[in-house]
Amino acid sequence: MAEVALGMIDQVAIAMDFESGARHAHVLTRAERFIARQASDRPAAEHARVATWVLENLINVRDIDRGFTRKYGWINAGGEYSLKTFDFKILEERSDSRGDLYLRASNEALNVLVGALDTDVESAQIAAEVRLRNLIERGRLADARAVADQARLRTIQYGEIIRTQLDATERNVAAVDWMNSVPELLNEALAHVEARQREEQAIAQSITADRDAAQDEMNKRRAAELVDVVEDCIRRHTALHRRLLGAREKFRQEQDRQLFATTARRSSVDLHRDLLQPVLAQTVAAAATPLSVFVEHAAGPAGDDQPYLATLVPALLAPPVARSRFAEEEEEPDPMPAVHEGGFSDEQWRAAHALLDLPDAARRLSHLLEEAASADPELPELVALLALRAFSPQIGPALRHDEDRVLIAVPAGTTFHEAGFAGDDLLVTAATLTRNTVSADEPAQESRP
Repeated sequence: MAEVALGMIDQVAIAMDFESGARHAHVLTRAERFIARQASDRPAAEHARVATWVLENLINVRDIDRGFTRKYGWINAGGEYSLKTFDFKILEERSDSRGDLYLRASNEALNVLVGALDTDVESAQIAAEVRLRNLIERGRLADARAVADQARLRTIQYGEIIRTQLDATERNVAAVDWMNSVPELLNEALAHVEARQREEQAIAQSITADRDAAQDEMNKRRAAELVDVVEDCIRRHTALHRRLLGAREKFRQEQDRQLFATTARRSSVDLHRDLLQPVLAQTVAAAATPLSVFVEHAAGPAGDDQPYLATLVPALLAPPVARSRFAEEEEEPDPMPAVHEGGFSDEQWRAAHALLDLPDAARRLSHLLEEAASADPELPELVALLALRAFSPQIGPALRHDEDRVLIAVPAGTTFHEAGFAGDDLLVTAATLTRNTVSADEPAQESRP
Protein backbone atom coordinates (compact mmCIF):
# COMPACT_ATOMS: atom_id res chain seq x y z
CA MET A 1 0.00 0.00 0.00
CA ALA A 2 2.90 2.39 0.71
CA GLU A 3 4.29 1.81 -2.79
CA VAL A 4 0.87 2.45 -4.32
CA ALA A 5 0.51 5.65 -2.27
CA LEU A 6 3.96 6.93 -3.31
CA GLY A 7 3.12 6.16 -6.94
CA MET A 8 -0.11 8.17 -6.68
CA ILE A 9 1.68 11.13 -5.09
CA ASP A 10 4.28 11.02 -7.86
CA GLN A 11 1.58 11.00 -10.57
CA VAL A 12 -0.21 13.94 -9.01
CA ALA A 13 3.04 15.90 -8.59
CA ILE A 14 4.07 15.39 -12.22
CA ALA A 15 0.62 16.49 -13.47
CA MET A 16 0.52 19.62 -11.29
CA ASP A 17 0.62 23.10 -12.77
CA PHE A 18 -0.28 26.52 -11.41
CA GLU A 19 -3.95 26.31 -12.42
CA SER A 20 -4.52 22.56 -12.67
CA GLY A 21 -3.53 19.16 -11.37
CA ALA A 22 -4.24 15.47 -11.85
CA ARG A 23 -7.69 14.06 -12.58
CA HIS A 24 -9.04 11.33 -10.33
CA ALA A 25 -9.73 8.94 -13.20
CA HIS A 26 -6.18 9.26 -14.58
CA VAL A 27 -4.58 8.60 -11.18
CA LEU A 28 -6.83 5.59 -10.52
CA THR A 29 -6.14 4.09 -13.96
CA ARG A 30 -2.36 4.32 -13.53
CA ALA A 31 -2.59 2.96 -9.99
CA GLU A 32 -4.70 -0.02 -11.09
CA ARG A 33 -1.99 -1.03 -13.57
CA PHE A 34 0.64 -0.95 -10.82
CA ILE A 35 -1.60 -2.90 -8.44
CA ALA A 36 -2.25 -5.48 -11.17
CA ARG A 37 1.51 -6.11 -11.36
CA GLN A 38 1.64 -6.63 -7.59
CA ALA A 39 -1.30 -9.07 -7.47
CA SER A 40 -1.88 -10.40 -10.97
CA ASP A 41 -3.94 -13.36 -9.66
CA ARG A 42 -6.60 -10.99 -8.21
CA PRO A 43 -9.61 -9.81 -10.23
CA ALA A 44 -9.72 -6.40 -11.85
CA ALA A 45 -12.58 -5.31 -9.57
CA GLU A 46 -10.33 -5.79 -6.53
CA HIS A 47 -7.54 -3.78 -8.19
CA ALA A 48 -9.98 -0.89 -8.70
CA ARG A 49 -11.26 -1.17 -5.12
CA VAL A 50 -7.73 -1.07 -3.66
CA ALA A 51 -6.77 1.94 -5.82
CA THR A 52 -9.89 3.82 -4.71
CA TRP A 53 -9.20 2.97 -1.05
CA VAL A 54 -5.61 4.25 -1.21
CA LEU A 55 -6.64 7.48 -2.98
CA GLU A 56 -9.42 8.19 -0.48
CA ASN A 57 -7.01 7.68 2.41
CA LEU A 58 -4.47 10.06 0.86
CA ILE A 59 -7.23 12.67 0.53
CA ASN A 60 -8.56 11.71 4.00
CA VAL A 61 -12.21 11.76 3.00
CA ARG A 62 -13.24 10.66 6.50
CA ASP A 63 -12.37 14.05 7.99
CA ILE A 64 -14.28 17.27 7.36
CA ASP A 65 -11.24 19.45 6.62
CA ARG A 66 -9.46 16.56 4.83
CA GLY A 67 -6.35 17.02 6.99
CA PHE A 68 -4.10 14.82 9.15
CA THR A 69 -2.96 15.54 12.70
CA ARG A 70 0.03 13.92 14.40
CA LYS A 71 1.51 14.43 17.88
CA TYR A 72 5.25 14.67 18.42
CA GLY A 73 7.53 15.47 21.31
CA TRP A 74 9.78 18.50 21.59
CA ILE A 75 12.51 19.36 24.09
CA ASN A 76 13.00 23.10 24.42
CA ALA A 77 16.15 24.99 25.39
CA GLY A 78 15.34 24.59 29.10
CA GLY A 79 15.27 20.81 28.80
CA GLU A 80 11.48 20.56 29.20
CA TYR A 81 9.62 18.01 27.15
CA SER A 82 6.39 19.19 25.52
CA LEU A 83 3.90 17.65 23.12
CA LYS A 84 3.22 19.48 19.86
CA THR A 85 0.71 18.96 17.07
CA PHE A 86 1.67 18.75 13.41
CA ASP A 87 -1.19 19.40 10.93
CA PHE A 88 -0.64 18.49 7.30
CA LYS A 89 -2.30 17.26 4.13
CA ILE A 90 -1.09 14.87 1.44
CA LEU A 91 -3.43 15.19 -1.54
CA GLU A 92 -5.84 18.09 -1.84
CA GLU A 93 -8.96 18.37 -3.97
CA ARG A 94 -9.45 21.61 -5.87
CA SER A 95 -12.00 22.74 -8.45
CA ASP A 96 -11.31 24.57 -11.71
CA SER A 97 -13.36 27.32 -13.37
CA ARG A 98 -15.83 24.75 -14.76
CA GLY A 99 -16.37 23.12 -11.36
CA ASP A 100 -14.43 19.92 -12.16
CA LEU A 101 -12.32 18.47 -9.34
CA TYR A 102 -8.61 17.81 -9.66
CA LEU A 103 -5.84 16.73 -7.26
CA ARG A 104 -2.77 18.57 -6.01
CA ALA A 105 0.07 17.30 -3.86
CA SER A 106 0.88 19.29 -0.75
CA ASN A 107 4.34 20.55 0.17
CA GLU A 108 4.59 17.78 2.80
CA ALA A 109 3.83 15.17 0.17
CA LEU A 110 6.55 16.56 -2.09
CA ASN A 111 8.98 16.40 0.83
CA VAL A 112 8.10 12.74 1.23
CA LEU A 113 8.93 12.09 -2.43
CA VAL A 114 12.35 13.74 -2.28
CA GLY A 115 13.04 12.17 1.12
CA ALA A 116 13.82 15.29 3.11
CA LEU A 117 12.17 17.72 5.50
CA ASP A 118 12.76 21.47 5.79
CA THR A 119 15.30 21.47 2.97
CA ASP A 120 16.32 24.59 1.08
CA VAL A 121 14.71 23.96 -2.28
CA GLU A 122 17.05 26.18 -4.26
CA SER A 123 20.23 24.69 -2.78
CA ALA A 124 18.90 21.15 -3.19
CA GLN A 125 18.03 21.71 -6.85
CA ILE A 126 21.40 23.26 -7.62
CA ALA A 127 23.09 20.27 -6.02
CA ALA A 128 20.87 17.90 -7.94
CA GLU A 129 21.69 19.52 -11.27
CA VAL A 130 25.43 19.47 -10.52
CA ARG A 131 25.11 15.81 -9.73
CA LEU A 132 23.05 15.28 -12.88
CA ARG A 133 25.71 16.89 -15.07
CA ASN A 134 28.38 14.75 -13.40
CA LEU A 135 26.45 11.54 -14.01
CA ILE A 136 25.81 12.47 -17.65
CA GLU A 137 29.50 13.17 -18.22
CA ARG A 138 30.33 9.76 -16.71
CA GLY A 139 27.71 8.05 -18.91
CA ARG A 140 25.56 6.79 -16.02
CA LEU A 141 22.24 7.62 -17.67
CA ALA A 142 20.15 5.30 -15.47
CA ASP A 143 21.29 7.11 -12.30
CA ALA A 144 20.98 10.45 -14.10
CA ARG A 145 17.29 9.71 -14.81
CA ALA A 146 16.62 9.29 -11.07
CA VAL A 147 18.45 12.53 -10.28
CA ALA A 148 16.52 14.33 -13.04
CA ASP A 149 13.22 13.12 -11.61
CA GLN A 150 14.27 14.41 -8.21
CA ALA A 151 15.25 17.78 -9.69
CA ARG A 152 11.86 17.99 -11.38
CA LEU A 153 10.14 17.36 -8.04
CA ARG A 154 12.22 20.20 -6.56
CA THR A 155 11.00 22.45 -9.37
CA ILE A 156 7.41 21.47 -8.63
CA GLN A 157 7.98 22.12 -4.93
CA TYR A 158 9.46 25.56 -5.62
CA GLY A 159 6.47 26.46 -7.80
CA GLU A 160 4.11 25.21 -5.08
CA ILE A 161 5.72 27.56 -2.54
CA ILE A 162 5.20 30.54 -4.86
CA ARG A 163 1.62 29.47 -5.67
CA THR A 164 0.80 29.16 -1.97
CA GLN A 165 1.95 32.72 -1.31
CA LEU A 166 -0.08 34.05 -4.24
CA ASP A 167 -3.20 32.14 -3.17
CA ALA A 168 -2.84 33.48 0.37
CA THR A 169 -2.56 36.99 -1.09
CA GLU A 170 -5.78 36.47 -3.04
CA ARG A 171 -7.62 35.45 0.15
CA ASN A 172 -6.15 38.13 2.44
CA VAL A 173 -3.43 40.47 1.34
CA ALA A 174 -2.68 41.43 4.96
CA ALA A 175 -1.77 37.85 5.89
CA VAL A 176 1.30 37.85 3.59
CA ASP A 177 4.44 39.89 4.26
CA TRP A 178 4.77 41.87 1.06
CA MET A 179 7.18 44.31 2.68
CA ASN A 180 10.16 42.00 3.23
CA SER A 181 9.78 38.22 2.96
CA VAL A 182 7.72 37.87 -0.24
CA PRO A 183 9.75 40.42 -2.30
CA GLU A 184 12.95 38.67 -1.21
CA LEU A 185 11.42 35.32 -2.16
CA LEU A 186 10.43 36.65 -5.59
CA ASN A 187 13.89 38.09 -6.25
CA GLU A 188 15.56 34.84 -5.23
CA ALA A 189 13.11 32.84 -7.31
CA LEU A 190 13.71 34.97 -10.41
CA ALA A 191 17.47 34.63 -10.10
CA HIS A 192 17.12 30.91 -9.44
CA VAL A 193 14.84 30.35 -12.45
CA GLU A 194 17.10 32.27 -14.84
CA ALA A 195 20.16 30.34 -13.69
CA ARG A 196 18.36 26.99 -13.81
CA GLN A 197 17.02 27.67 -17.32
CA ARG A 198 20.53 28.29 -18.64
CA GLU A 199 21.86 25.20 -16.88
CA GLU A 200 19.02 22.97 -18.06
CA GLN A 201 19.30 24.22 -21.64
CA ALA A 202 22.96 23.21 -21.65
CA ILE A 203 22.15 19.81 -20.09
CA ALA A 204 19.35 19.21 -22.61
CA GLN A 205 21.67 20.00 -25.54
CA SER A 206 24.35 17.68 -24.16
CA ILE A 207 21.92 14.79 -23.60
CA THR A 208 20.37 15.31 -27.06
CA ALA A 209 23.81 15.05 -28.67
CA ASP A 210 24.56 11.89 -26.66
CA ARG A 211 21.19 10.43 -27.65
CA ASP A 212 21.78 11.05 -31.34
CA ALA A 213 25.32 9.65 -31.20
CA ALA A 214 24.49 6.58 -29.08
CA GLN A 215 24.75 3.19 -30.82
CA ASP A 216 23.34 1.07 -28.02
CA GLU A 217 19.53 0.95 -28.08
CA MET A 218 19.32 0.89 -24.27
CA ASN A 219 21.49 4.00 -23.92
CA LYS A 220 19.55 5.73 -26.69
CA ARG A 221 16.23 5.00 -24.92
CA ARG A 222 17.57 6.18 -21.54
CA ALA A 223 18.92 9.35 -23.12
CA ALA A 224 15.55 10.02 -24.77
CA GLU A 225 13.74 9.58 -21.43
CA LEU A 226 16.25 11.89 -19.78
CA VAL A 227 15.66 14.52 -22.49
CA ASP A 228 11.91 14.39 -21.82
CA VAL A 229 12.43 14.93 -18.08
CA VAL A 230 14.83 17.86 -18.55
CA GLU A 231 12.56 19.48 -21.15
CA ASP A 232 9.66 19.16 -18.69
CA CYS A 233 11.81 20.96 -16.10
CA ILE A 234 12.51 23.72 -18.64
CA ARG A 235 8.79 24.07 -19.36
CA ARG A 236 7.97 24.29 -15.66
CA HIS A 237 10.69 26.89 -15.05
CA THR A 238 9.33 28.95 -17.97
CA ALA A 239 5.81 28.87 -16.50
CA LEU A 240 7.21 29.75 -13.05
CA HIS A 241 9.16 32.65 -14.56
CA ARG A 242 5.99 34.00 -16.21
CA ARG A 243 4.11 33.75 -12.93
CA LEU A 244 6.91 35.49 -11.00
CA LEU A 245 6.91 38.42 -13.41
CA GLY A 246 3.19 38.98 -12.77
CA ALA A 247 3.28 38.39 -9.00
CA ARG A 248 3.73 42.04 -8.00
CA GLU A 249 0.97 43.14 -10.37
CA LYS A 250 -1.31 40.53 -8.79
CA PHE A 251 -0.46 41.92 -5.35
CA ARG A 252 -1.45 45.44 -6.43
CA GLN A 253 -4.71 44.20 -7.94
CA GLU A 254 -5.62 42.23 -4.83
CA GLN A 255 -4.70 45.17 -2.62
CA ASP A 256 -7.04 47.46 -4.55
CA ARG A 257 -9.83 44.89 -4.59
CA GLN A 258 -9.63 44.04 -0.89
CA LEU A 259 -9.09 47.64 0.23
CA PHE A 260 -12.51 48.69 -1.06
CA ALA A 261 -14.31 45.47 -0.15
CA THR A 262 -16.91 45.73 2.62
CA THR A 263 -15.94 44.16 5.91
CA ALA A 264 -18.25 41.61 7.46
CA ARG A 265 -19.93 43.05 10.54
CA ARG A 266 -20.19 39.78 12.41
CA SER A 267 -18.49 36.42 12.21
CA SER A 268 -20.36 33.33 11.15
CA VAL A 269 -21.60 30.95 13.83
CA ASP A 270 -20.79 27.25 13.70
CA LEU A 271 -23.88 25.59 15.19
CA HIS A 272 -22.13 22.25 15.58
CA ARG A 273 -19.12 23.63 17.43
CA ASP A 274 -20.61 26.62 19.21
CA LEU A 275 -24.02 25.23 20.23
CA LEU A 276 -24.53 21.50 19.76
CA GLN A 277 -21.31 20.20 21.32
CA PRO A 278 -21.49 22.44 24.46
CA VAL A 279 -25.20 21.66 24.97
CA LEU A 280 -24.67 17.89 24.69
CA ALA A 281 -22.17 18.11 27.53
CA GLN A 282 -24.75 19.75 29.85
CA THR A 283 -27.69 18.34 31.75
CA VAL A 284 -31.23 18.77 30.47
CA ALA A 285 -32.00 21.51 32.97
CA ALA A 286 -28.83 23.44 32.12
CA ALA A 287 -29.31 23.01 28.36
CA ALA A 288 -32.94 24.21 28.34
CA THR A 289 -32.08 27.91 28.76
CA PRO A 290 -29.54 28.31 25.89
CA LEU A 291 -31.71 26.21 23.59
CA SER A 292 -34.77 28.35 24.35
CA VAL A 293 -32.81 31.54 23.67
CA PHE A 294 -31.50 30.12 20.39
CA VAL A 295 -34.96 29.06 19.20
CA GLU A 296 -36.47 32.46 20.09
CA HIS A 297 -33.77 34.35 18.16
CA ALA A 298 -33.70 31.91 15.25
CA ALA A 299 -37.47 31.73 14.77
CA GLY A 300 -38.11 35.41 15.42
CA PRO A 301 -41.12 37.00 17.14
CA ALA A 302 -44.54 35.61 16.24
CA GLY A 303 -47.22 37.97 17.57
CA ASP A 304 -50.95 37.44 17.05
CA ASP A 305 -52.78 39.96 14.88
CA GLN A 306 -55.14 42.08 17.03
CA PRO A 307 -58.14 43.52 15.12
CA TYR A 308 -59.01 47.22 15.44
CA LEU A 309 -62.76 47.56 16.15
CA ALA A 310 -63.06 50.98 14.52
CA THR A 311 -62.21 49.41 11.14
CA LEU A 312 -63.42 45.84 11.74
CA VAL A 313 -67.12 46.67 12.46
CA PRO A 314 -67.70 48.91 9.38
CA ALA A 315 -66.00 46.30 7.19
CA LEU A 316 -68.32 43.56 8.51
CA LEU A 317 -71.48 45.68 8.16
CA ALA A 318 -70.72 46.98 4.66
CA PRO A 319 -72.96 45.47 1.93
CA PRO A 320 -71.23 43.24 -0.61
CA VAL A 321 -70.08 44.91 -3.79
CA ALA A 322 -71.53 43.44 -6.94
CA ARG A 323 -68.63 42.50 -9.16
CA SER A 324 -68.74 41.46 -12.75
CA ARG A 325 -67.36 38.18 -13.90
CA PHE A 326 -64.11 39.69 -15.13
CA ALA A 327 -63.88 42.43 -12.43
CA GLU A 328 -64.70 45.15 -14.98
CA GLU A 329 -67.60 46.40 -17.06
CA GLU A 330 -68.62 44.02 -19.76
CA GLU A 331 -69.12 45.31 -23.26
CA GLU A 332 -72.21 44.42 -25.24
CA PRO A 333 -71.31 42.13 -28.13
CA ASP A 334 -71.73 43.60 -31.61
CA PRO A 335 -72.37 40.61 -33.88
CA MET A 336 -71.49 40.81 -37.54
CA PRO A 337 -74.44 40.62 -39.95
CA ALA A 338 -74.83 37.26 -41.61
CA VAL A 339 -73.43 37.15 -45.12
CA HIS A 340 -75.62 35.29 -47.60
CA GLU A 341 -73.50 33.02 -49.74
CA GLY A 342 -74.81 32.64 -53.29
CA GLY A 343 -75.71 29.16 -54.58
CA PHE A 344 -77.85 27.23 -56.96
CA SER A 345 -81.29 25.86 -56.16
CA ASP A 346 -82.43 22.31 -56.65
CA GLU A 347 -84.54 23.38 -59.66
CA GLN A 348 -81.47 24.91 -61.31
CA TRP A 349 -79.47 21.70 -60.72
CA ARG A 350 -82.25 19.62 -62.28
CA ALA A 351 -82.50 21.97 -65.28
CA ALA A 352 -78.71 21.86 -65.84
CA HIS A 353 -78.62 18.05 -65.71
CA ALA A 354 -81.56 17.95 -68.16
CA LEU A 355 -79.63 20.14 -70.64
CA LEU A 356 -76.54 17.99 -70.31
CA ASP A 357 -78.40 14.71 -70.70
CA LEU A 358 -76.89 13.86 -74.11
CA PRO A 359 -76.75 10.06 -74.46
CA ASP A 360 -76.55 9.85 -78.27
CA ALA A 361 -75.49 13.31 -79.44
CA ALA A 362 -72.87 16.00 -78.90
CA ARG A 363 -73.74 19.69 -78.54
CA ARG A 364 -71.69 22.81 -78.49
CA LEU A 365 -71.26 24.59 -75.16
CA SER A 366 -72.24 27.91 -76.78
CA HIS A 367 -75.65 26.47 -77.83
CA LEU A 368 -76.18 25.00 -74.34
CA LEU A 369 -75.42 28.39 -72.73
CA GLU A 370 -77.81 30.17 -75.09
CA GLU A 371 -80.59 27.72 -74.24
CA ALA A 372 -79.85 27.94 -70.49
CA ALA A 373 -79.94 31.79 -70.59
CA SER A 374 -83.40 31.73 -72.17
CA ALA A 375 -84.68 29.53 -69.33
CA ASP A 376 -82.94 31.16 -66.32
CA PRO A 377 -80.37 34.04 -66.19
CA GLU A 378 -78.29 32.21 -63.49
CA LEU A 379 -78.38 28.79 -65.18
CA PRO A 380 -75.54 29.43 -67.75
CA GLU A 381 -73.01 29.74 -64.92
CA LEU A 382 -73.88 26.28 -63.56
CA VAL A 383 -73.84 24.75 -67.06
CA ALA A 384 -70.41 26.29 -67.75
CA LEU A 385 -69.00 24.88 -64.50
CA LEU A 386 -70.29 21.38 -65.27
CA ALA A 387 -68.88 21.57 -68.81
CA LEU A 388 -65.47 22.67 -67.56
CA ARG A 389 -65.47 19.77 -65.11
CA ALA A 390 -66.34 17.44 -68.01
CA PHE A 391 -63.23 18.64 -69.88
CA SER A 392 -61.31 16.35 -67.45
CA PRO A 393 -63.82 13.55 -66.86
CA GLN A 394 -63.75 11.80 -63.48
CA ILE A 395 -64.19 8.20 -64.67
CA GLY A 396 -62.78 6.59 -61.52
CA PRO A 397 -65.19 8.28 -59.07
CA ALA A 398 -68.09 7.56 -61.44
CA LEU A 399 -67.25 3.84 -61.39
CA ARG A 400 -66.96 3.83 -57.58
CA HIS A 401 -70.41 5.43 -57.29
CA ASP A 402 -71.91 2.89 -59.74
CA GLU A 403 -72.86 5.55 -62.31
CA ASP A 404 -73.66 4.34 -65.82
CA ARG A 405 -72.73 7.55 -67.70
CA VAL A 406 -70.10 10.26 -67.48
CA LEU A 407 -70.06 13.73 -69.10
CA ILE A 408 -67.18 14.42 -71.52
CA ALA A 409 -66.13 17.71 -73.15
CA VAL A 410 -63.54 18.13 -75.94
CA PRO A 411 -62.33 21.25 -77.82
CA ALA A 412 -64.50 22.19 -80.82
CA GLY A 413 -61.84 24.25 -82.56
CA THR A 414 -63.84 27.50 -82.54
CA THR A 415 -64.44 30.39 -80.14
CA PHE A 416 -67.68 31.87 -78.83
CA HIS A 417 -69.13 34.79 -76.87
CA GLU A 418 -72.47 33.89 -75.34
CA ALA A 419 -74.42 34.63 -72.12
CA GLY A 420 -71.54 36.58 -70.59
CA PHE A 421 -68.96 33.86 -71.30
CA ALA A 422 -66.23 33.87 -73.94
CA GLY A 423 -63.48 31.50 -74.97
CA ASP A 424 -62.85 28.23 -76.81
CA ASP A 425 -66.01 26.39 -77.60
CA LEU A 426 -66.43 22.78 -76.40
CA LEU A 427 -68.27 19.74 -77.68
CA VAL A 428 -70.19 18.19 -74.79
CA THR A 429 -71.61 14.64 -74.78
CA ALA A 430 -72.42 11.82 -72.34
CA ALA A 431 -70.53 8.50 -72.56
CA THR A 432 -71.91 5.19 -71.31
CA LEU A 433 -69.72 3.21 -68.87
CA THR A 434 -69.45 -0.56 -69.51
CA ARG A 435 -67.93 -3.00 -67.01
CA ASN A 436 -66.11 -6.09 -68.30
CA THR A 437 -66.60 -9.40 -66.50
CA VAL A 438 -63.18 -10.85 -65.53
CA SER A 439 -62.69 -14.62 -65.26
CA ALA A 440 -60.15 -16.38 -63.11
CA ASP A 441 -57.91 -17.27 -66.08
CA GLU A 442 -57.94 -13.88 -67.80
CA PRO A 443 -56.03 -10.78 -66.76
CA ALA A 444 -58.05 -7.89 -65.36
CA GLN A 445 -58.99 -5.10 -67.79
CA GLU A 446 -59.98 -1.57 -66.94
CA SER A 447 -63.53 -0.37 -67.58
CA ARG A 448 -63.78 1.77 -70.66
CA PRO A 449 -66.30 4.42 -71.64
